[in-house]
Amino acid sequence: MAAPYSSLICPHSSSSPTLSLSKTSPKPSLSKPLLLYTNPNNNNNRITSLLSASLRTPSSPHNDPLADQRTCAALDSLLVLCASAALSFTLFVADADLASALVVGTPRKLQSDELATVRLFQDNTPSVVYITNLAARQDVFTLDVLEVPQGSGSGFVWDKEGHIVTNYHVIRGASDVKVTLGDQTTYDAKIVGYDQDKDVAVLHVDAPRNKLRPIPVGVSADLLVGQKVYAIGNPFGLDHTLTTGVISGLRREISSAATGRPIQDVIQTDAAINPGNSGGPLLDSSGNLIGINTAIYSPSGASSGVGFSIPVDTVGGIVDQLVKFGKVTRPILGIKFAPDQSVEQLGVSGVLVLDAPPNGPAGKAGLLPTKRDAYGRLILGDIITSVNGKKVTNGSDLYRILDQCKVGEKVIVEVLRGDHIEKIPVLLEPKPNES
Repeated sequence: MAAPYSSLICPHSSSSPTLSLSKTSPKPSLSKPLLLYTNPNNNNNRITSLLSASLRTPSSPHNDPLADQRTCAALDSLLVLCASAALSFTLFVADADLASALVVGTPRKLQSDELATVRLFQDNTPSVVYITNLAARQDVFTLDVLEVPQGSGSGFVWDKEGHIVTNYHVIRGASDVKVTLGDQTTYDAKIVGYDQDKDVAVLHVDAPRNKLRPIPVGVSADLLVGQKVYAIGNPFGLDHTLTTGVISGLRREISSAATGRPIQDVIQTDAAINPGNSGGPLLDSSGNLIGINTAIYSPSGASSGVGFSIPVDTVGGIVDQLVKFGKVTRPILGIKFAPDQSVEQLGVSGVLVLDAPPNGPAGKAGLLPTKRDAYGRLILGDIITSVNGKKVTNGSDLYRILDQCKVGEKVIVEVLRGDHIEKIPVLLEPKPNES
């Protein structure tokens, strides 16, 4: 029986030792087989490969250092060659469980919240579309009319009938609109209608029903600051991008880019919203639609952590009217009023009437506009201080109150006329182009 070995360090070498088997006694001969790999988990303890090597004591009675080094080098080469052969034999000949034991694969492990985010993106991406705004341009040399892309944005599928919801400013001024679905098929879109005041538009595409996956619609009335939100869109033309964040504010107010009319109850989020995200969905952690990404607050034009989304409760009513009637019927007073800064300079609070056309609701009711007398002196018109008992301090307050009213409703408008207060009933009417 061979005696135990004391080390695996090759003698006569300090800097780069070579593998050798040394013993305190003269070099022995190794007749036992050397086990390269066994499977300890296998009940049969099958030996996958064996290496038999016989180490003989050199025939020379003298210990030659050079001969020892040559022996170590030869042993190293033999070990490497045999190990490679053993591995190859095991991989190609041995059964599957032994092969899997040799090859260790590290599976990708995701946390539960990561899996939920991945699943949300995969489930809702087919509902998000890419919208291209095309404008007609005439070539200055050939006079040919060409369609040139002037903008792009995002949108989402509303129903199986092919209605697509997006922002109005995404398709503003378009001579033609193209919609690219999640499977990269592109269709010509028809503009069903739009609401400039709330920055909402509805398109229609003639796509097969099996290609249209409506987005699940949620509720925005019970949102809380701090809950997670997810924005999906096509920023800078990049295909389907997901950004995450939280609701950082509620009941914000922004102005419509088209009309300047205020949009109330807007959701503020720190999820990155960049150019091209406009019109895309803002989702809660359940994957339900809670808003339309519409604007960002940024001096540079890129995302600065302050994005705004129109709440889905506001969008739902607008979309229903646009689908049914192709327009949104919203009541108006039929006046033009002065900027808020001008009224503040006069030291009064309210909305100063600059013009009240005689054929409009306010003109018919008798509200007085601002005018000049025969000498060119400015005579201030009526200053609206309240509507239906609700105080009006600026134009936003007036719009907010009118949004809660309906066409045909009679409201009591309280005005400051000269140095006295008057209450005037006004019958609200729709916009002239909506009648």
